[in-house]
Amino acid sequence: MIDLNRQRELREALELFYFAYRAFTAPPDRILEARGLGRVHHRVLYFVGRNPGLTVTALLGVLGVSKQALNAPLRQLVELGLIGTSPDAKDRRAKRLELTPAGTALEAELSGTQLAMMEKVFETTGSDAEKAWCRVMGALKKTA
Repeated sequence: MIDLNRQRELREALELFYFAYRAFTAPPDRILEARGLGRVHHRVLYFVGRNPGLTVTALLGVLGVSKQALNAPLRQLVELGLIGTSPDAKDRRAKRLELTPAGTALEAELSGTQLAMMEKVFETTGSDAEKAWCRVMGALKKTA
């Protein structure tokens, strides 16, 4: 149960998180919107870019979504030439994913806006704040 004495502080933290997330996602959202894509496409590009050769099954696990939820966005990214697929060497039923040069460029543009934002914020707030932020985000990740 939530400590009633902390409601105000917790709600303030929740609002800060909400507004920070909105600010964090706004620049890539504008880039994606111009291409007819959405936030899920960015997540797919990001994790495929960070893990070249990732299987579709592994990507489902990383994103925490169903096969049905991933199917349309992944198909779009493949059709747009942003992600390439190849059969796994050992299991031809499994598809390996990797960014194409165009996918790499788009992912760099999208994530670059966020990396620049984080760099600026961490430079402003200092390394102690950065470490604390990473601890908080790591703890939140574990609750999922």
